[in-house]
Amino acid sequence: MTYETSLTFARQLDQNDPLRLFRDRFHIPQRDGQPLTYLCGNSLGLQPTTARAALEQELTTWQNLGVEGWFEVPEGAEHTWLGYHNTCKEALAQIVGADRGEVCPMNALTVNLHLLLASFYQPTGRKYKILTIKGDFPSDQYALETHVKLRNPGMGSLVDAIIEVAPRPDDHLIHTTDIQAAIAEHADELAVIWMSGLNYYTGQVYNMAAIAETARRHCVSIGFDLAHAIGNVPLRLHDWGVDFATWCSYKYLNGGPGAVSGVFIHQKHHEQNLPRLAGWWGYREDRRFEMTPGFLPAPGADGWQLSTPNIPALALHRASLAITAEAGMTALRQKSELLTSYLEYLLGGFGEVQILTPDDPNQRGCQLSLLVRKQGKALFRFLTEQGIIGDWREPDCIRLAPAPLYNTFEDVWRVGDALSRFFGQA
Repeated sequence: MTYETSLTFARQLDQNDPLRLFRDRFHIPQRDGQPLTYLCGNSLGLQPTTARAALEQELTTWQNLGVEGWFEVPEGAEHTWLGYHNTCKEALAQIVGADRGEVCPMNALTVNLHLLLASFYQPTGRKYKILTIKGDFPSDQYALETHVKLRNPGMGSLVDAIIEVAPRPDDHLIHTTDIQAAIAEHADELAVIWMSGLNYYTGQVYNMAAIAETARRHCVSIGFDLAHAIGNVPLRLHDWGVDFATWCSYKYLNGGPGAVSGVFIHQKHHEQNLPRLAGWWGYREDRRFEMTPGFLPAPGADGWQLSTPNIPALALHRASLAITAEAGMTALRQKSELLTSYLEYLLGGFGEVQILTPDDPNQRGCQLSLLVRKQGKALFRFLTEQGIIGDWREPDCIRLAPAPLYNTFEDVWRVGDALSRFFGQA
């Protein structure tokens, strides 16, 4: 597409946008009665207009049925609470490219990471190391450190046990070939590979298919943190042969602050009787209430559940998933590429701004990470004052993420207009 800088052009793109009506399915934050330009879906997605009714339905069920809500379908509802997580599976499977039995909504991301590491990180005398990405999200780093310390006594130091693939100094990005080379070099020592699918800081999407294929060729289990990838970029976890994954649902899935997470566990592992940290909700559903000793896992990813699920959180999750599934990842991705490319075009006129995120659409999602070394904080404050909500990351990074479900081309135009005024080029 040949872009233009005029507001008329941006509004024409919005008029031609086949997904334009999905914006009406969300509450857009306001200031002084005017909608904000919200480009922070990579941190917290917006509230679906259906969220309140979904939550109210479960509160009404609790009010009217009490404990019987687990077993009785209330008036106005479709399901009991007992199998509520199953109502999210079809949409989740579609979004991550999996079979229904390979996914399960549950817990929070780091809780799920610990559970998955308990199963897939099995250090032995020589194969005790973890390969990851240098500078990955801190919570992931802490989880990896914890497992090394708890389960690696006498097998080497923390520094020795965690192998980090670093960005190249010339472009600050991590290249697929560098990850593949590290896997090949350390394959005889690796117990597991864990890394983000999309880097939270740079916005870089890793070639998960190629990396998973390399891991499989060297017989090393691989898992992905999909916090910034799910609902943002197309995923084919089953076909790629990814062993396991987890994510959060409060960014591009718009499930609300602290929304329920989820897991993917490839079906090739379902019958392997992997070690796990068990809880009663992961027990076979048809025998759960026998309350007998000896854990019998539910089939598939459901067998990694622990505790009684949070029904209000699942209700919000279900409502938001339905919107993403209805729009479809193919259409969302097509609009996303246009939105982000338009933002890139508008930013290209400002020499003071360096775009850290790759310019190849195949290596990025919605987000562009901007380095503004001399005036970064001042620019971020100015954008906020202008009603443009982004995200600041120390020491000099502004992250802007036009989300295709609710952001418009006019939203993106407003960024370029604000920068023109800030840098005195209006």
